[in-house]
Amino acid sequence: MTIESAIEEYLASLRSERGLSPNTVAAYRRDLGQYAAFLAERGLGSVAEVTAEEVGGFLTALAAAEIADATVSRKLAAVRGLHRFAVAEEMAGHDPTVRVEPPRRTTSLPKALTVDEVLALLAAPDPATPLGSRDCALLEFMYATGARVAEVVGIQVEDVDLDGKTALVTGKGAKQRYVPLGGYAVEAIHRYLPVRLDLKAGGRDPGWLFLNARGGKLTRQGVFTIVRRHAVRAGLDPRRVSPHVLRHSAATHMVEGGADLRSVQEMLGHASISTTQIYTRVSPQHLYEVFVTSHPRSG
Repeated sequence: MTIESAIEEYLASLRSERGLSPNTVAAYRRDLGQYAAFLAERGLGSVAEVTAEEVGGFLTALAAAEIADATVSRKLAAVRGLHRFAVAEEMAGHDPTVRVEPPRRTTSLPKALTVDEVLALLAAPDPATPLGSRDCALLEFMYATGARVAEVVGIQVEDVDLDGKTALVTGKGAKQRYVPLGGYAVEAIHRYLPVRLDLKAGGRDPGWLFLNARGGKLTRQGVFTIVRRHAVRAGLDPRRVSPHVLRHSAATHMVEGGADLRSVQEMLGHASISTTQIYTRVSPQHLYEVFVTSHPRSG
């Protein structure tokens, strides 16, 4: 079977059997498309022809292009999955990735904003207008919950319980979890809801909590644009601010405030606690404050 056909069948299995989100499947498609192009340059057209030497060559080419270790590991995971699937479905007689080692991963600190920087960002929208009120609610929701941008745009009005101060979000693999809403987020959403439908020109309520300027569903790119725009208004470098950075900031500030990792893991929707452990590496300033207040020889 051709490599392209094997990839298509593998992606179909990811959608139907493992229930992966369209965004995740799209990421697999990009990674495996790059792998297929690499193999095609070397004259390989069949998945059964691939050897460990070609897989290693692919990793070497990625390293030579100075691609981050984490990205290389992700691409290798996609390649491993493809070849294991090919063996299981009898498209190939061997798995060439068995003896291939992933690159050493270097984990960088989250690029979290300071609390003061986040407060400036949250204060940037003008709540006197429907769009400004939406932006206030959006930013407060994102910082309160630490939700992924894909989860944020998928929130419906009925998913939010303002009296209970919680929201139901749908994460990776269609897994759902409840996240807490602080008082500021609840207040901002309360102010936004009466003007929410001012963003649409009649017709049926689409149900999404956060609507775009035309009354439709807000997109991931739309959220990114909103965050960057208010970063500029807040006097922050927009290159440092994104929805993912706001998620990092929420988690980092919780850990620095004393939250236990298991609770943060549940709130963020991490499948493994090891993913959450990156937030244990708090800022030097916070570490110094802890030292001063707790070490007997800090003076």
